[in-house]
Amino acid sequence: GRMLEPAEIIQELNGLFKPDRYLAGQKILITAGPTQEAIDPVRYISNRSSGKMGYALAKQAKLAGAEVVLISGPSNLEAPQGIKTIRVKTANEMFVAVKEHIFGQDIFISAAAVGDYKVKDFSDLKIKNNKENLTLTLELNIDILAWVCARKLEFNLNLITVGFAAETHDLERYAKEKLMKKGADFIVANDVSCEDIGFDSDENEVVIFSRAGMMPIQKASKEIIAEKLLREMFK
Repeated sequence: GRMLEPAEIIQELNGLFKPDRYLAGQKILITAGPTQEAIDPVRYISNRSSGKMGYALAKQAKLAGAEVVLISGPSNLEAPQGIKTIRVKTANEMFVAVKEHIFGQDIFISAAAVGDYKVKDFSDLKIKNNKENLTLTLELNIDILAWVCARKLEFNLNLITVGFAAETHDLERYAKEKLMKKGADFIVANDVSCEDIGFDSDENEVVIFSRAGMMPIQKASKEIIAEKLLREMFK
């Protein structure tokens, strides 16, 4: 038989000996990674998200005693040990997976960088470069976080909702706007214009926004950021 990877053994041991299981009994649904929207059979529109933040949140939530379901867009990361992981590609596939699993959850964390747009007219054949210019018509994808927040109100769900905002400028203004527009309980914002944090980095620096105010979390590894986020939002 093949032994588990040493990192997986350490993770399981941490779970056994971690004294503060502050999320015990909680069911958490987390989305992570990018989405891909096909242009033709060989090309797609996507973004730079690696999924590291969402995966770190899933691991830390499990260590804190939660029952976790992770819905992941395309990522090179391995599925976290002991966590149900659902792989999707498009924003619509992620939306369908969220719809199937959202009811009965206690917490929804939308950490995925879901593509805002998709190509309106997908080409069944590879588009040839026989034109000097190519125009693509894009149309909006469904807003998954806003949909979940609306269902929370419609069905009076006892559900805590968390969104992420990756910004390049005016972080506070856009995060506050997103908090109100989506109807979420928390928005976690980070500045992705910095090269050493955010997209595809092992480190991050974020600010938690809620109706009660804002709280910065200083630069650290995404594993540490994930634990601090969960403790601050759900302690």
